[in-house]
Amino acid sequence: MVSLRLMLGIELADAAFLPAALVALLAGILSFLSPCVLPVVPPYLAYMTGVGVGSLRQRERSAVVPALFFILGLSTVFLLMGMAASAFGRLFLQWQGWLARGAGVVVIIMGLHFLRIIRIPFLDSEARLDAGDKGGSSFGAYVLGLAFAFGWTPCIGPQLGMILSLAATGAEAGRGAALLAIYALGLGIPFLLSAIFINRAMGLMNRIKPHLKLIERIMGGLLVVVGVALLTGAFPTFAYWLLETFPWLAALG
Repeated sequence: MVSLRLMLGIELADAAFLPAALVALLAGILSFLSPCVLPVVPPYLAYMTGVGVGSLRQRERSAVVPALFFILGLSTVFLLMGMAASAFGRLFLQWQGWLARGAGVVVIIMGLHFLRIIRIPFLDSEARLDAGDKGGSSFGAYVLGLAFAFGWTPCIGPQLGMILSLAATGAEAGRGAALLAIYALGLGIPFLLSAIFINRAMGLMNRIKPHLKLIERIMGGLLVVVGVALLTGAFPTFAYWLLETFPWLAALG
């Protein structure tokens, strides 16, 4: 078994961590591009900096530092969720086979919702937390990040459920935290880039908006594929294929 380790030497996972990490990163990026996250990025940036969207485009106030605190806020919640999922997986270690299969079924159902084959009403309702009147401060941006991670259910709930399922099916203590950190990177880095290159980012967002339904279906397809992999135990097989095809990945261990 190939092991991946953090710089501090904490073991994260066996070879199956590789495809799970790739899925987490892709899920984060697709979450950012989802129909109910992408359109609110400019208003969020404007709120966090305490200016209007027009003033933001004129660079009257930089959104970079607030964006960093926003990412820190959502990452805080995701890391805690990941550690909780790992603890849950260790608690029910002897039933992990059944746990993985059950998680696979749930993830497939959520994927079918995104593909609009079936509709799940609670995934169409948002449970947002109020960040309060904290606009224009780093603390307010951090609180907004916490609120976003806790409450933006329709957009990131299914994707988070998929990553948490992957985390819970491994016995390693750091697996959940690592996967959720990678997911946070996938979601947070595009947000940060939008803050740095605000004018170009807004132009790109306008070009992407007509394709949001396609992006939603791609997310649904990813959920179904991951669900089937959980259901059939295909992740280790895919991991070994990755290592055989791209031997340099072994250097990560």
